[in-house]
Amino acid sequence: MVTTESITIRVPVGMKQYLDDTNVETELIRNALLLYPYIANCTISHGRAAEILGIRKSELIDIYDKLGYSYFDMTMDDLDKDLETFRQLKKESVV
Repeated sequence: MVTTESITIRVPVGMKQYLDDTNVETELIRNALLLYPYIANCTISHGRAAEILGIRKSELIDIYDKLGYSYFDMTMDDLDKDLETFRQLKKESVV
């Protein structure tokens, strides 16, 4: 179990009812979402965020994936280009 501490944050009045009573899973998801902007701007890594939360990196990636935040930011077009480059390099190395 990870050591925790309480902080005060300012939120719109309408949010308070959703933040008062949370279970362990909801709290983990909320905290993961609080860390996500720092992952997105490369301040911390997924691994460091997972460490802060006291979970495995793969668990954190699963949480984000379920929320629609993909670990991989490649589009299918990007992937197709990379695969084509790989095939070209492989073909050239055989010759």
